[in-house]
Amino acid sequence: MAPTVRILPDALVNQIAAGEVVERPASVVKELLENAIDAGARHITVAIGAGGVERLRVTDDGHGMSAANAALAVERHATSKISCLDDLSRIGSLGFRGEALPSIASVARFRMVTRTADSIEGTSVVIEGGSGIDIRGAGCAPGTSVEVRDLFFNVPARRKFLKSTATENAHVLDACLRTALAQPSLRLILERDGRTAREYLPAADRAARARAVLGPDPLEEVAAERDGVRVLALLGPPDRARAGASGLHLFVNGRPVRDRALARAVAFAYGSVLPPGRFPSGAVFLELPPGEVDVNVHPQKWEVRFARGRAVLDAVTRALATGLGTTAWGGPAARGSGWWTGRLGSAPSPERGAGASSPTPDAEGERADPWGLAGAMRDGGAEYRPTAQSASALPAGAAQAELPNAPGPFGSLQVLGQARRMLIVCEAPDALVVIDQHAADERVRYHALRSTYDKREVATQRLLFPARVEVDDAAAALVAERHAELLAVGLDCVPVGPTTVAVHAVPAIVGRAPAERLLRDVLDQLALRGDRAFGDAIDTALATMACHGAVRAGDELSRDECRTLLRALDGVGDFAGHCPHGRPVVLRMPFHDIDRRLGR
Repeated sequence: MAPTVRILPDALVNQIAAGEVVERPASVVKELLENAIDAGARHITVAIGAGGVERLRVTDDGHGMSAANAALAVERHATSKISCLDDLSRIGSLGFRGEALPSIASVARFRMVTRTADSIEGTSVVIEGGSGIDIRGAGCAPGTSVEVRDLFFNVPARRKFLKSTATENAHVLDACLRTALAQPSLRLILERDGRTAREYLPAADRAARARAVLGPDPLEEVAAERDGVRVLALLGPPDRARAGASGLHLFVNGRPVRDRALARAVAFAYGSVLPPGRFPSGAVFLELPPGEVDVNVHPQKWEVRFARGRAVLDAVTRALATGLGTTAWGGPAARGSGWWTGRLGSAPSPERGAGASSPTPDAEGERADPWGLAGAMRDGGAEYRPTAQSASALPAGAAQAELPNAPGPFGSLQVLGQARRMLIVCEAPDALVVIDQHAADERVRYHALRSTYDKREVATQRLLFPARVEVDDAAAALVAERHAELLAVGLDCVPVGPTTVAVHAVPAIVGRAPAERLLRDVLDQLALRGDRAFGDAIDTALATMACHGAVRAGDELSRDECRTLLRALDGVGDFAGHCPHGRPVVLRMPFHDIDRRLGR
């Protein structure tokens, strides 16, 4: 029998819509904050209990609503932000879809109290899980207060996917932090279980707010305009870059967004001092005409689409590169004047020539090149810069990899020497073999870590003094929840404050790696895996630790150390020619190909 087509009841339709808009308590907070800001609020208080799952309240001093508007606001597709199709091409508000309040009310116990400044009485709207609306008069201050209790009480399948209280708290804090960054004149208070957890006081501008909110790391300000795109960036130094983009906050026309291409464009502006996959910390604000941005491409409004996508990314990278002094377009670089233009795939401007750009006023003089990026690039532009780590770490790492008794395919190679302090050049009977020393040592160390982890025998090295690392709430929650699992991979770390973690021990094989950077990168990689189990992300965590312990491009190795590394590579049983991050380790050039190219 063919299935019957039917019209879904309104309650079910609202719950389906809620699945797109409301993912967790932080999603509710984000929607309510956007509504409050659009209502002209200058003071907002967010109060949560049990991570926002049991109770959540957002109170603002905005212009409030009349009784008639309050009744309409909880209906689907009701909004004051747009009135016709053309309005979608010039949206200037944060919330506009008309789905947030009815979606929230369909999966929680919902109460909204609101009053306009010229009204004697306010209005109370109560909805229990999307069924029935109770509207009556109420006494209240001007503005709006929305209270949400027992989130997903009527959708248990959704509720079971929520995380621990600490994790949900961290997501709510992140929503408040992004709002504070985007709205510097706003006073925003977050109360958690009856206590004030954060208070963001009004700041003079976005730069001042970013410095107040993003912690003690130095932030370099770059302000520029290029091709109709205004860019304001507050960015951290390259040595504070992270394995993921979680520390990089992006905003388009005041709206927080998650855009991988935009994050890569920001990282690209640093030049080769940032290895692939690492991103700076800080905040980047873009302003461009509303008609050139489509904000209607994601139910939670996290994503945007640019009418001139390639041009916008190009403008961002060029503006930041000039402001940060990487000499990518502002002067000569080691890779040649056309290298950056070629990477971007865009033609140079005819009036300036390839690779040239006029410096912005904000980037001239003493402000240019704040972190010495230009010098680092002129020194060779290697993806991995020299570190304080000594190459003498190599034999120790190789020893832990259990060197085979008899030389294998790699140990049998004749080492000719080291090229660019990055490549080991070897001779085989029938070919010239070039080996990336960092990728090779990383693969060796990963194999040793993986083998000992499988046996739960990871050797640790205790630190003489615990390293205290400042992290965000989400990372602190991750450490608290997964202490035993982190300990199993050799990281002994515990929270000692709301956002402070003490590292007591690290894996012995990466004992020379800075404990702070090691912990940050492992936590970043685990966070990138989202809701996956720790075991699913263990390979990434071990690969991150192996990378930190490995020798770098720029480390000088003796021939004996090169031979030791090659012998250790023979001991990697499942070696398939790549490092744990997928980069090739070996380049083989047969002599007959070389002879042919040389015309011999």
